[in-house]
Amino acid sequence: MDQKLESKLQEFSEARRNGFLKVKEFKDRGENIVGIFCTYTPKELVYAAGAYPVSLCSISEETIPASEKHLPKNLCPLIKASYGFALTDKCPYMYFSDLVIGETTCDGKKKMYEYLGEIKDVHVMQLPHNRENKFAQKMWEEEIRVLKNKLEEKFNSEITEKKLKEAIKLCNEEREVLKEFYSLGKMVPPVISGYEMQKVLQGVNYTFDKKEQNENVRRLIENYKKKYENKEYVASENAPRILITGCPLGGVVDKIIKPIEEAGAIVVAYENCSGAKNLEELVDETIDPIEALGKKYLNIPCSIMSPNTGRNEMIERLVDEYKVDGVIEIVLQSCHTYAVETHSVRRFLNERAIPFMSLETDYSQSDNGQVKTRLEAFIEML
Repeated sequence: MDQKLESKLQEFSEARRNGFLKVKEFKDRGENIVGIFCTYTPKELVYAAGAYPVSLCSISEETIPASEKHLPKNLCPLIKASYGFALTDKCPYMYFSDLVIGETTCDGKKKMYEYLGEIKDVHVMQLPHNRENKFAQKMWEEEIRVLKNKLEEKFNSEITEKKLKEAIKLCNEEREVLKEFYSLGKMVPPVISGYEMQKVLQGVNYTFDKKEQNENVRRLIENYKKKYENKEYVASENAPRILITGCPLGGVVDKIIKPIEEAGAIVVAYENCSGAKNLEELVDETIDPIEALGKKYLNIPCSIMSPNTGRNEMIERLVDEYKVDGVIEIVLQSCHTYAVETHSVRRFLNERAIPFMSLETDYSQSDNGQVKTRLEAFIEML
């Protein structure tokens, strides 16, 4: 691999760890930090308040034993890890957060936030779960206004319409650059592995200078395009092309993505939170900013929405655009909304003769062998 390309990839791979030092520097100079968990958080408001949003640690089993002293063992590992890192002070992002924003995406998170509120200042947004309800948009806009007031009070800052529009423009630019980056997966033969792609998509959650980040991603895009021109492919034209859907992947990337590609397939697209689901739609810059934020964020096709027709529609489009040969769904243990939705996705893809498998797992290493065997069998079938 080209040394410059490898260096940039390494930066994004280590962004979470390097950000630990950066967030302390920010606090030492008096900056405000807001911890966030989910793609439903309108981070534009955080920027407009003069603060910096950062994703909180929830991708390791390290603190799950501590969290299980308060939370049930048969709970989603993401929720347990999130609470565990707060409980043990092992996440610098959580430790230095002046405010933590949560959303009522699922019952497990909603109840966990009650305990988390005993440790940190937590603001919970009440998310409507049916976007087709005629009141849902207005409800969500009102929740955004409540968050706006909370941020202004917390940081003694006025969120003007001008500041909010500037923040929307900044975040839209990030979305457009990242969309161009993950669209590299459309190339046949592929020039980027799904593992490399995921490391970048994860890394941007821990970078603070978004303009610098965008420039770095643009350089990556150009480097990969040159690789394509030079026919420096990472897999053959006949390698099975995989779309990943389902739960957030942070804690299971090495367990899932690596074995897929070691078995001879290539992950070309991510429908889940770190990929298309969150980044495809921009915030409308031509209408009232609160209304625009409400529309964009309420339209994320997560399984917590009911009904959630947007997910299958997005999967179908990605299958076509990325020339996908098979779809693999990742369901984290006890994530009931995704587990229930598996039947709908399987039926939808079966009707279109698109191979599909659903894999339920958690953050532990105990099922690595079983997971690897199942993935290899699926890829062999393709």
